[in-house]
Amino acid sequence: MTVIALSHGEPNVFTGEAPNRSLDHVTRCELHVFEIDNPKGMALVFAGGGYLKLVFEKEGIEVAGWLNTLGYNAYVLAHRLPGQPDGNGGVHPADIALRDGLTAMTALSEWSLPFFLVGLSSGGHLAGTLACQPTALNLKGTVIAYAPVNANHKDYKAPAGKPDFPPPEKQAFYNAWPIGIAAEPHGVPKCPVFLAYALHDTSVPVEHALNFIKTARDLNLDLDAHIFGQARHGFALRELDGSQSAWPDLAAAWLERHRGQAA
Repeated sequence: MTVIALSHGEPNVFTGEAPNRSLDHVTRCELHVFEIDNPKGMALVFAGGGYLKLVFEKEGIEVAGWLNTLGYNAYVLAHRLPGQPDGNGGVHPADIALRDGLTAMTALSEWSLPFFLVGLSSGGHLAGTLACQPTALNLKGTVIAYAPVNANHKDYKAPAGKPDFPPPEKQAFYNAWPIGIAAEPHGVPKCPVFLAYALHDTSVPVEHALNFIKTARDLNLDLDAHIFGQARHGFALRELDGSQSAWPDLAAAWLERHRGQAA
């Protein structure tokens, strides 16, 4: 694995032991590179962690390995976190993850391969946010799993009355980017989207997906949505003891269908 620094700062250091290593404090923006021979496409991967840390191995490195088996180069982004110390006596602004995501997309733009975004949990919110940017017009699609895409926004909270998330920069980012709400057109992705959610997820209520589905219907978006009845939050590629065992194959087939379509 190669690590490419995309900002100044000390190299990131993992916390914990394999296979559950995380990045609890992101000191610089990095791309962790997983390339293969003769790739047919590429994907920028975003791990979750609630914008408080990055669950980098389970939702980043393992996802990259899966994408490699499907024939895709994969690049896992270690992005800085809103409200976390910036090393200069202040804290990172609300949009720091978006800025780092855009930097990563620019760094990968020289490739001519079909390009996807893949994000799990809060990484799915970031993937969805990036899919709304002007640069997303060149994307083939975005895969989002159990992500808080819209119902953490102050006006769309589920359950209703849920307190704001600390730190305030994190809540401000959710408020700025509700993804998949028809009344918020700046948050409507510009590419096809694949969703995988858990019906009884208490961490990320299913309203996030349902709001997106309604918007896709109303705006005639290209959306595939899958809601699994007994899945738990954070199922990723490990906790596949229910009907969610189908989601990797469903996503792989979706990637293959969209890989050859015009952006």
